[in-house]
Amino acid sequence: MKLEQKEKPLLFSETAISDIFFSEYLSNLPGDYIKIYLYLIFLSKYGKDIKLNDLSKKLNIPLKTINDGIKYLEENNLIMKKTNGYIIVDLQEVTLHNLYTPNLTISKEKVEQTSKNKSRAKVIEHINNMYFQGIMGPSWYNDIDLWFRKYNFDEQVMIALFDYCYNKSAMHRNYVQTVAEAWASNKIQTYNDLDMYYEKQESLNKFKKTIAKKLGKYNGLTQYEEAYIENWIVNFGYDMNIIEIALKRTTLKQNPTFEYINSVITDWHDRNLKTPSEINAFLEQRKKQDKNIKNLKTQVSKVHYDQRTYDNLDFLYANQVNGEELNG
Repeated sequence: MKLEQKEKPLLFSETAISDIFFSEYLSNLPGDYIKIYLYLIFLSKYGKDIKLNDLSKKLNIPLKTINDGIKYLEENNLIMKKTNGYIIVDLQEVTLHNLYTPNLTISKEKVEQTSKNKSRAKVIEHINNMYFQGIMGPSWYNDIDLWFRKYNFDEQVMIALFDYCYNKSAMHRNYVQTVAEAWASNKIQTYNDLDMYYEKQESLNKFKKTIAKKLGKYNGLTQYEEAYIENWIVNFGYDMNIIEIALKRTTLKQNPTFEYINSVITDWHDRNLKTPSEINAFLEQRKKQDKNIKNLKTQVSKVHYDQRTYDNLDFLYANQVNGEELNG
């Protein structure tokens, strides 16, 4: 017995999109790739065969973008290549497979972490309601659990992480992951660590603004110039009193660059000069040395000049004597 379902005319048909797509994939997809993906779903419903050139014309998208989009969708497991074309991946099935892990026994460690897990579950629920309007994608749960274990964040830091990314309008996984790694590299685990980190960053930003103003860079600093300043402050441990000395020395140069300022400050650091008084004493000593070298050069030049003058007089005297003898 063969059963058939009457095909609806285009006017009354609809194309279903999994909610997993909206919660897990949408925010990372470029606009043209979304158009390609949705149209592929529409075509797959009818089992249509279409060439990339035709797809380019139909969607009014350059052929190169079509090719790049197909490659992107394949790499991100939204479509799968077959011998004669592509198949649309069932996102619900894939998500279920990723989440499913058999749990036949409960380890001692898991029993001991029950209290911590309950606390973290409340945090995840808060993140879901506050930043995802209660429809957070399933894979986010695994990510948050991983970040708890990998970076040893406490509950307040995890909430602060999502709050920071939400306020930056960057609620996609790669960005959240990048911020989490940056915090971990700065040894942030507790909210107190995070508070101290913010204080350092605020102080660092004030330094940058002050230095930019003193150098007349009203359009702001470049990324490389900011990196120089961070190195002076964070790695060298120099404050504005020392940096100010270097900035004043730019008046001695025509069109001074950040590379010049950096070379001056790096030289002080390499000489283990740590205070303004030590640096000023070093500069004064160098000034005296330069003056002594200049005086020495002047004296040597004078001796050479006097010697040449004496030799010339001897030569003239000798010529005169020889002339008198010849005349006599």
